[in-house]
Amino acid sequence: MSLTMDVTTWYLEQTSPSDLLAAKPPAIELDIVRSEVRSPEFNRFLYTAVGGDWQWTGRLPWTWRQWDEWLGRGVETWVAYHRGTPAGYTELVPQDGGTVEVASFGLVHWAIGKGAGGRLLEFCTARAWDLAERHPDREPTRRVWLHTCSLDGPVALAAYQARGFRIYDTRLNEPGDEDEGATPGPWPGAGPRDRP
Repeated sequence: MSLTMDVTTWYLEQTSPSDLLAAKPPAIELDIVRSEVRSPEFNRFLYTAVGGDWQWTGRLPWTWRQWDEWLGRGVETWVAYHRGTPAGYTELVPQDGGTVEVASFGLVHWAIGKGAGGRLLEFCTARAWDLAERHPDREPTRRVWLHTCSLDGPVALAAYQARGFRIYDTRLNEPGDEDEGATPGPWPGAGPRDRP
Protein backbone atom coordinates (compact mmCIF):
# COMPACT_ATOMS: atom_id res chain seq x y z
CA MET A 1 0.00 0.00 0.00
CA SER A 2 1.30 3.43 -0.91
CA LEU A 3 0.42 6.71 0.71
CA THR A 4 1.51 10.30 0.60
CA MET A 5 2.91 11.45 3.89
CA ASP A 6 3.62 14.95 5.09
CA VAL A 7 7.16 15.48 6.31
CA THR A 8 8.16 18.34 8.59
CA THR A 9 11.74 19.55 8.26
CA TRP A 10 13.36 21.68 10.96
CA TYR A 11 16.43 23.81 10.27
CA LEU A 12 18.57 24.54 13.33
CA GLU A 13 21.66 26.63 13.97
CA GLN A 14 24.23 27.87 16.42
CA THR A 15 25.76 31.30 15.89
CA SER A 16 28.43 31.25 18.60
CA PRO A 17 30.65 28.56 20.13
CA SER A 18 29.07 29.51 23.47
CA ASP A 19 25.74 28.15 22.18
CA LEU A 20 27.09 24.59 22.45
CA LEU A 21 25.82 22.79 25.56
CA ALA A 22 27.63 19.87 27.14
CA ALA A 23 26.20 16.36 27.12
CA LYS A 24 26.18 13.86 29.96
CA PRO A 25 28.90 11.22 29.80
CA PRO A 26 27.74 8.24 27.72
CA ALA A 27 27.06 4.83 29.25
CA ILE A 28 29.64 3.31 26.88
CA GLU A 29 33.25 4.25 26.23
CA LEU A 30 33.68 6.16 22.98
CA ASP A 31 36.70 7.05 20.91
CA ILE A 32 35.84 9.74 18.36
CA VAL A 33 38.27 9.84 15.48
CA ARG A 34 38.47 11.82 12.26
CA SER A 35 38.55 9.61 9.17
CA GLU A 36 41.44 11.32 7.41
CA VAL A 37 41.68 9.01 4.39
CA ARG A 38 39.13 9.90 1.71
CA SER A 39 37.09 6.70 1.28
CA PRO A 40 33.79 6.69 -0.64
CA GLU A 41 33.31 3.06 0.41
CA PHE A 42 33.56 3.88 4.12
CA ASN A 43 31.28 6.90 3.96
CA ARG A 44 28.68 4.93 2.02
CA PHE A 45 28.87 2.18 4.66
CA LEU A 46 28.31 4.74 7.44
CA TYR A 47 25.45 6.39 5.54
CA THR A 48 23.59 3.10 5.08
CA ALA A 49 24.39 1.70 8.53
CA VAL A 50 23.11 4.82 10.30
CA GLY A 51 20.43 6.05 7.90
CA GLY A 52 18.87 2.78 6.80
CA ASP A 53 16.13 2.89 9.43
CA TRP A 54 15.36 6.59 8.94
CA GLN A 55 14.60 7.02 5.23
CA TRP A 56 18.08 8.21 4.26
CA THR A 57 17.71 7.44 0.57
CA GLY A 58 19.07 10.47 -1.25
CA ARG A 59 22.60 9.15 -1.70
CA LEU A 60 21.79 5.48 -2.25
CA PRO A 61 21.94 5.79 -6.06
CA TRP A 62 25.27 7.67 -5.96
CA THR A 63 28.15 6.19 -7.88
CA TRP A 64 31.62 5.81 -6.41
CA ARG A 65 32.64 8.96 -8.30
CA GLN A 66 29.76 10.98 -6.80
CA TRP A 67 30.78 9.89 -3.30
CA ASP A 68 34.38 10.83 -4.06
CA GLU A 69 33.33 14.25 -5.37
CA TRP A 70 31.22 14.81 -2.23
CA LEU A 71 34.16 14.03 0.04
CA GLY A 72 36.44 16.13 -2.16
CA ARG A 73 34.48 19.24 -1.18
CA GLY A 74 36.38 19.30 2.11
CA VAL A 75 33.93 17.11 4.03
CA GLU A 76 35.26 16.00 7.42
CA THR A 77 34.02 12.61 8.63
CA TRP A 78 34.16 11.94 12.38
CA VAL A 79 33.41 8.44 13.62
CA ALA A 80 32.58 7.31 17.17
CA TYR A 81 33.93 3.84 17.98
CA HIS A 82 33.17 1.58 20.91
CA ARG A 83 35.70 -1.21 21.33
CA GLY A 84 36.77 -0.85 17.70
CA THR A 85 33.24 -0.93 16.28
CA PRO A 86 31.56 2.11 14.68
CA ALA A 87 28.82 3.48 16.93
CA GLY A 88 27.94 6.55 14.87
CA TYR A 89 29.30 9.32 12.71
CA THR A 90 28.92 12.83 11.41
CA GLU A 91 29.96 14.69 8.29
CA LEU A 92 30.95 18.35 8.58
CA VAL A 93 30.75 20.36 5.37
CA PRO A 94 32.49 23.74 5.21
CA GLN A 95 30.54 26.35 3.25
CA ASP A 96 31.13 29.94 2.21
CA GLY A 97 30.86 32.76 4.72
CA GLY A 98 32.26 30.88 7.72
CA THR A 99 29.34 28.43 7.75
CA VAL A 100 29.66 24.71 8.52
CA GLU A 101 26.84 22.24 7.89
CA VAL A 102 26.41 19.11 9.96
CA ALA A 103 25.30 17.19 6.87
CA SER A 104 24.97 13.71 8.36
CA PHE A 105 24.70 12.71 11.98
CA GLY A 106 23.51 9.56 13.66
CA LEU A 107 24.14 6.34 15.47
CA VAL A 108 24.27 2.71 14.43
CA HIS A 109 21.19 0.95 15.83
CA TRP A 110 22.98 -0.89 18.68
CA ALA A 111 24.38 2.38 20.11
CA ILE A 112 21.02 4.18 20.44
CA GLY A 113 19.93 4.84 24.03
CA LYS A 114 23.42 4.69 25.54
CA GLY A 115 24.19 8.41 25.61
CA ALA A 116 26.55 8.15 22.66
CA GLY A 117 24.56 10.57 20.51
CA GLY A 118 24.83 13.47 22.93
CA ARG A 119 28.57 13.03 23.32
CA LEU A 120 29.17 12.61 19.58
CA LEU A 121 27.06 15.67 18.75
CA GLU A 122 28.83 17.79 21.37
CA PHE A 123 32.26 16.69 20.14
CA CYS A 124 31.51 17.14 16.44
CA THR A 125 29.81 20.50 16.87
CA ALA A 126 32.94 21.68 18.68
CA ARG A 127 34.94 20.41 15.65
CA ALA A 128 32.67 22.47 13.38
CA TRP A 129 33.48 25.54 15.45
CA ASP A 130 37.26 24.95 15.29
CA LEU A 131 37.34 23.70 11.68
CA ALA A 132 39.50 26.63 10.49
CA GLU A 133 42.25 25.54 12.91
CA ARG A 134 42.64 22.37 10.83
CA HIS A 135 42.15 24.17 7.50
CA PRO A 136 43.97 27.51 7.60
CA ASP A 137 42.61 28.38 4.12
CA ARG A 138 39.08 28.52 5.58
CA GLU A 139 37.70 31.53 7.38
CA PRO A 140 36.76 31.07 11.05
CA THR A 141 33.38 29.46 11.67
CA ARG A 142 30.60 31.93 12.43
CA ARG A 143 27.62 29.60 12.08
CA VAL A 144 26.93 25.86 12.39
CA TRP A 145 23.66 24.52 11.02
CA LEU A 146 21.84 21.27 10.34
CA HIS A 147 18.42 19.96 9.52
CA THR A 148 16.31 17.07 10.71
CA CYS A 149 12.87 15.88 9.76
CA SER A 150 9.92 13.91 11.06
CA LEU A 151 11.27 10.77 9.35
CA ASP A 152 14.40 10.83 11.55
CA GLY A 153 14.63 9.23 14.97
CA PRO A 154 11.89 10.30 17.39
CA VAL A 155 14.32 12.16 19.69
CA ALA A 156 16.45 13.78 16.97
CA LEU A 157 14.97 17.28 17.22
CA ALA A 158 15.12 17.31 21.04
CA ALA A 159 18.69 15.98 20.96
CA TYR A 160 19.85 18.84 18.73
CA GLN A 161 18.09 21.38 20.91
CA ALA A 162 19.66 19.86 24.03
CA ARG A 163 23.10 20.66 22.56
CA GLY A 164 22.10 24.30 22.01
CA PHE A 165 20.85 24.31 18.42
CA ARG A 166 17.90 26.67 17.81
CA ILE A 167 15.21 26.30 15.15
CA TYR A 168 15.36 29.07 12.56
CA ASP A 169 13.01 27.60 9.93
CA THR A 170 10.34 24.89 9.68
CA ARG A 171 8.94 23.55 6.43
CA LEU A 172 6.15 21.12 5.61
CA ASN A 173 6.33 19.23 2.34
CA GLU A 174 5.06 16.12 0.64
CA PRO A 175 8.05 14.12 -0.64
CA GLY A 176 5.89 11.75 -2.68
CA ASP A 177 4.65 8.23 -2.26
CA GLU A 178 6.20 6.27 0.60
CA ASP A 179 5.46 2.71 1.56
CA GLU A 180 3.67 2.76 4.87
CA GLY A 181 6.01 1.68 7.65
CA ALA A 182 8.81 0.69 5.26
CA THR A 183 12.35 2.00 5.23
CA PRO A 184 15.07 1.04 2.80
CA GLY A 185 17.32 -0.41 5.48
CA PRO A 186 21.08 -0.70 5.14
CA TRP A 187 20.61 -3.73 2.88
CA PRO A 188 17.65 -5.40 1.14
CA GLY A 189 15.17 -6.75 3.63
CA ALA A 190 16.44 -4.62 6.50
CA GLY A 191 14.26 -2.01 8.08
CA PRO A 192 13.12 -0.75 11.44
CA ARG A 193 14.03 -3.07 14.27
CA ASP A 194 12.54 -3.33 17.71
CA ARG A 195 15.10 -2.40 20.31
CA PRO A 196 16.02 -5.25 22.62
